[in-house]
Amino acid sequence: MALATINKRKIFGRLSIRTGNSLQAAGIAAAICALKLSESIHRAAIAAFAMVVAWVLLYFSSHAIAHWLLGRLLGIRFLFYTVGGTANPDGWPRGVRWIFENLPFFGVQTEKLSIESASPAGRAVMWSAGVTSSAISPAVSAFAAWRAGVPGSKWFFPFAVFWALGALASNWTSRTGDYSKARRALGKT
Repeated sequence: MALATINKRKIFGRLSIRTGNSLQAAGIAAAICALKLSESIHRAAIAAFAMVVAWVLLYFSSHAIAHWLLGRLLGIRFLFYTVGGTANPDGWPRGVRWIFENLPFFGVQTEKLSIESASPAGRAVMWSAGVTSSAISPAVSAFAAWRAGVPGSKWFFPFAVFWALGALASNWTSRTGDYSKARRALGKT
């Protein structure tokens, strides 16, 4: 969840860019290890659990770092990471909205001058990177688990695809979603 302003979401804490990147990279590395474990363990329940852990770690660890990585490649600077609830509460159905407002998502705060100086296309790419990454990378892990024959993956992979499509759609239609921010950056509302 890259942030235009910090006031729109419940913030639990702030982290330096170095610390935030380290934690997210560790989460991604742990997800890869959990996925490899799910493919090699012989106990079905543990293998299925490891597969789900990999998916969750990727979901939480790939979003903000994708904003940061593509933003930096495009010349956008960032001040710090935040940990807090979703910046897109309207993108979630009523029954689960409170949960997502209180889960610990990473966010990254852009430096105002650098985001304003970036090209419209650069801003749009940076805004689009997070939700795209947090939808696709967990779904790819579920696909890999399915291809490897991990127990439970036959049912989990369709769930992961459904979740990814829902995340993409909610961000596309929400006024506070990253894709809406990308469209605004391009001058399209």
